[in-house]
Amino acid sequence: MKYSINPHIREVNFPPISEVWDWVAAGRHPQDRPLFDLCQAVPSYPPAPQLVDHLESMIRDPAVYRYSPDEGLPEVRQGLCDHYRQRYDAAMNPRHLCLTIGASQAFWLAIVTLCRPGDEVVVAVPYYFDHVMALDMLGIRSVFAPFDEESGGVPDVRALASRINSRTRALLLVSPSNPTGAVAPPEVLGEIFELAKKNDVALILDETYGEFIPGGARPHDLFTRPDWDDHFIHLASFGKTFALTGLRAGVLAAAPEFLHHALKAQDTMAVCAPRITQLAILYGVRHLADWVAANRERMHRRHALFIEQFCGHGNPFRLVAGGSFFAWVRHPFPGHTGRQVSRLLLEEAGVLTLGGEIFGPGLTSYLRIALGNLEEEQIPEAVRRFRALRV
Repeated sequence: MKYSINPHIREVNFPPISEVWDWVAAGRHPQDRPLFDLCQAVPSYPPAPQLVDHLESMIRDPAVYRYSPDEGLPEVRQGLCDHYRQRYDAAMNPRHLCLTIGASQAFWLAIVTLCRPGDEVVVAVPYYFDHVMALDMLGIRSVFAPFDEESGGVPDVRALASRINSRTRALLLVSPSNPTGAVAPPEVLGEIFELAKKNDVALILDETYGEFIPGGARPHDLFTRPDWDDHFIHLASFGKTFALTGLRAGVLAAAPEFLHHALKAQDTMAVCAPRITQLAILYGVRHLADWVAANRERMHRRHALFIEQFCGHGNPFRLVAGGSFFAWVRHPFPGHTGRQVSRLLLEEAGVLTLGGEIFGPGLTSYLRIALGNLEEEQIPEAVRRFRALRV
């Protein structure tokens, strides 16, 4: 290879889910039983039939294949404002919203607008690996607030505060957490917002799994504050909400002035989210509340059944935290990294997981288990395979 590679990108680890599937492609799993994919947190169920019918009815409309405004179609952003008012009691107008190609692109837009190389972002551990990969590629330093097992994955406000300095540009959280599934209580998020405000930094909150909080509880009241957009940046994925992950359905909510500058990056990066995706989101927020609630309950049942069986007597793996799509567990093999145990689970048991160190420093004793692809009838066999693993 004669051309050079950006050293920031060269030093970033390969995407972990792609690495695990490379193990599968190499045949490193038992051939006499089906694989259980517990590594990628996506819904196993299809989109709502009425949504599919709606999209099919539009597929021959030439307008569907044209660009939209960079920030998204006005009627979609207005529909989302109505949704956010109902969900969060949000003080919001369409100028606060930009439709993106998934929540990951929303994060990139937020970071390249907010930060310069050499700036710092305080990151609650365990973190979502794509976030820190992006920060590393952009030359932005991640300052980690460590995981406290006793907290069950809820961020520690004092730990975040102790890591803020003159180079800090943002505090970064995911709630419900990917990887632990833990939900930060509204009062904790309120404290962290006040911390960001006091230090004149941004709170970036990724709420990709926000529609899967048990009972559909309101995640927080941050959008009700008259000054919310001075210090709060919200990311979300309607791909998870409406089972549209392949359509890349994300949104970024922030101050209108912030989005005005973010659209410079949007135009050079993606121009706009696909119209068909935007129209799917609009249909979803207007018509699929009951369907979303039913799937929230489905995931809650799936999670509860998995935890009940996983925590039964005789399992050497120990549950540390969990919620909806995730279980965060401590593995029983001292001297082995999470990645090594993950590979053993694939090779010996035909189970795909992710090692804890992917989600931050000091986490080699953990695994992330994602339950999106595990049907209820498969749970007893999946748990049996964990119990049977020996080193």
